Amino acid sequence: MGQKVRPTGFRTGIMTDWRSRWFAEKQEFSELLLEDAKIRSYIKKKLPRSGISRVEIERTREQVTLLIYSARVGLIIGKKGAEIDKLTQEIEKITKRRIEIKTIEITTPEVDAQLVAEDICEQLEKRASFRRTMKRAMELAMENGAKGIKLQLSGRLGGAEMARCEKAAQGSVPLSTLRAKIDYGFAEAATPQGNIGVKVWINNGDYLTPEESNGDDAQARQVPKKPARSRAR
Repeated sequence: MGQKVRPTGFRTGIMTDWRSRWFAEKQEFSELLLEDAKIRSYIKKKLPRSGISRVEIERTREQVTLLIYSARVGLIIGKKGAEIDKLTQEIEKITKRRIEIKTIEITTPEVDAQLVAEDICEQLEKRASFRRTMKRAMELAMENGAKGIKLQLSGRLGGAEMARCEKAAQGSVPLSTLRAKIDYGFAEAATPQGNIGVKVWINNGDYLTPEESNGDDAQARQVPKKPARSRAR
């Protein structure tokens, strides 16, 4: 039996920050957690082709701030901000809270695992060859600075009678090393023969300590320090 760990969950709270940042009492916690899930699923459903990688949620007593990371920010904002205003109003109706939406552009979608997975799904739905699609995705990722990439497609590939699993990899993807910046993405392609699951792992190098980054705040990540051990004499 495979004992696999999702790389994002494995690093959350150690190398990466949480995607929902708020505090709640025990009585309200489950309600707010469910609300976060509703917001994320609504945004994905409302903006299916906007290249959304992830949605981060921050809460205060007064309002909820949504940080939408996307490769196509223009589609979310719309002409003179009309689309983003409409989206804000719709989410306010669902949550009954004050909502503020901020968009953050992803400049290199070729090395964002979630966007790569969704792009592969889009190609499969257009009946493209799955092997050619996998090869193209790996080449684009490596050309854009990825240290390694691993893909896994599961389902009735190429319209075959029996479902199977195809894997492909290029470069190094060390999944057990916490220091490695491994990005993970999953998406499903709805084909006439059935759904095809697409998993993507991308190695974007290492998390740097403040000393190694030479004061570059954008690259620096707080690597946990090992506790000093006192030797008994």
